[in-house]
Parts: sequence; C-alpha cells; structure tokens
Amino acid sequence: MAAPNSEQRKACWDARDLLWRCLDDNSDRMQPCQLFQGDFEAKCPAQWVKYFTKRRDFLKYKEKMETEGFTPAKGPQMKINGIHPEVAVQFV
Repeated sequence: MAAPNSEQRKACWDARDLLWRCLDDNSDRMQPCQLFQGDFEAKCPAQWVKYFTKRRDFLKYKEKMETEGFTPAKGPQMKINGIHPEVAVQFV
C-alpha cells in the first residue's frame, strides 16, 4: 500500500479529530460516535487507526495522572527474615 498523499492524510486527521471530539462530548461512550468511528476507519490506513487509538488511550491516561495523581496499590508486604525491608535498611 502506498503512503497516503497530503489530501488523504488531511482527510484522515479530520476524521480522527471529529471522532475524538464526539468521544470527548459523550464521556468516551462509543455508541453515539459509531458514524465517526466508521468514517475514521474508512479514511485512515489500518496502522494509523491502531496508532491513533493507542495514542488517545495514552493521552487520556496521562491527563488522568496529571489531574488525579498516582496512588500506588497496597499490595502484600514483603518481609526479609521476618523484618520489613524498610526496617532492615535502618539497621544496616
């Protein structure tokens, strides 16, 4: 498949922008945006669709981390010889 020309790239980017705007306006619910999704997939190469979809997911995740912050999960506490590692470091 040949690389898209400038007109095809612009059509793809415009379709992507319309889809993303629809998703933003509809709290990321895909149902109201099906027409935009179909247009996006029709106007963009499959690899671009995959890339832009992952890019949007990353940008949404990044925005969430910047606004809400990161809280590490509370997992099981590891002990070394019955002592928590943070306590063991104090004795070294």
